[in-house]
Amino acid sequence: MFTIGDFAAFGQVSARMLRHYDALGLLRPAVVDELTGYRFYSADQFSRLNRIMALKDLGFSLQQVGEIVDAKLSAEELRGMLRLRQAQLEDDLARSTARLAGVEARLRLIEREGHMPTDDVVLKHIAATRVAELSAISPSYDGEDIGPVLQPLFGQLFERLGAAGVAPSGSPVAYYEDADNDTIRVHAAVPVGAGEAIDLEFLELPALAQAATIVHKGDMMEADRSMQTLARWIEDNGYRSQGYAREVTLQFDRDTPANWVHEFQIPISKRN
Repeated sequence: MFTIGDFAAFGQVSARMLRHYDALGLLRPAVVDELTGYRFYSADQFSRLNRIMALKDLGFSLQQVGEIVDAKLSAEELRGMLRLRQAQLEDDLARSTARLAGVEARLRLIEREGHMPTDDVVLKHIAATRVAELSAISPSYDGEDIGPVLQPLFGQLFERLGAAGVAPSGSPVAYYEDADNDTIRVHAAVPVGAGEAIDLEFLELPALAQAATIVHKGDMMEADRSMQTLARWIEDNGYRSQGYAREVTLQFDRDTPANWVHEFQIPISKRN
């Protein structure tokens, strides 16, 4: 038997926490001295303590922890539950990290207000091009929603093209359309020649008679900087935008987004 202090030390928790768990009925002492009220624990109780701490650290409430522990799940069942919860927390962390990066990018954009020259904007005619593409629905045009939809689409697209022996004839293009209920249809497209019939949709991406374009260097989390430069140029030069920008990938680095290079192409027309 161990005193509450010794059990706490071996279990790497505080005695105060053990008293709290006792009060909740989550981890009762093995023995309580009737005269002194001292609590004593057995080595067998480390098994329950370990489960409590693992579940608590994974974000379960103490009520949920009690229910799970009392269900006497096997180690394999518990491991499966913990792995699922771990995956959920990792996804939450990735989203929080992306959200924080977005906030930092927005703050940098605010700091540059009034210092965003439009000299890099180029007016172009974009020719029609034959592409193979895959598409899917994103909940919104927000970068947090677009990225997780677009990236797997390009992965699948290049995998299918490679399996069919079809070589891209130009740079990848992402483009967007409004869908139902404020959602966005995301298109991942790659220019191709007169390729073989494969499990992909082939279509002609229409020409853009006039497009305001800018080359964006760096992470797409910083895309607002270039997009707002385009917006300023469009307004200053008497144009109006005609839909979402096309995003042409000129350089891609899987490990270092800071090395990415994209060209944004926004279809425009003269204001009346």
